[in-house]
Parts: sequence; structure tokens; C-alpha cells
Amino acid sequence: MDTIFDLPETSAPEQAVIARFRLSGEEFGERAERAVIFHAERAMVAAVGEAGVGEVDGDEFGGGEAVVYAYGPDAEALFKVMEPILRGLPFRPAHVVLRHGAAKTELHVDL
Repeated sequence: MDTIFDLPETSAPEQAVIARFRLSGEEFGERAERAVIFHAERAMVAAVGEAGVGEVDGDEFGGGEAVVYAYGPDAEALFKVMEPILRGLPFRPAHVVLRHGAAKTELHVDL
């Protein structure tokens, strides 16, 4: 068989876990709130890395909320590892979006 291009095999689309927490105020929350998020994020990085289910990619603060992003091949497996830490955070209201596949279907989970 003649091939012109050696194309890479297509891999499964990356899935995502996006956690959103309401903080005090309309901007970036209090310094102590951000410290709690940073501490939880470090714990999630370690847990997700140890489980080998993806990676915690970072956070975003603004508009009175904190958002933590994580990506991997299976959003359900990723959330299962992150869930205890996410539920342990004191900020409410809070929810998680599990984004699946190329179609970007989403499942919302209240914390």
C-alpha cells in the first residue's frame, strides 16, 4: 500500500472537569479564600497524578468566583479522584461540569 503521509492515529477527544465556586465579593475573593483553593488544587494535582487519570491544569479567579480546570481521557474517572477534595471546599454555591468527548456534551453536578 502506498502512502504519501504518515498520519498519527486519532486519539479519543480530551475530556474535562471544570469546578466553579462562589467566593465573597465581586472580584477575586479574599486572600484566605484563594489560599484554600490553592491548597486544594495542590492536593488534586497529587491525587490525579498518582491515579494517572489526567492532569489538573490550573485555576482562574474573577467575577466573584474561582474555577479549577482538569483534563484527561475520562471525565468520570477524573471527577471520582477529585470529588472528595472538591466537596471538602467550604464555598457555596458550587458545581462541577463534566465535559465529555468531541461533541462536548456536559453533565452538571452540584456540590
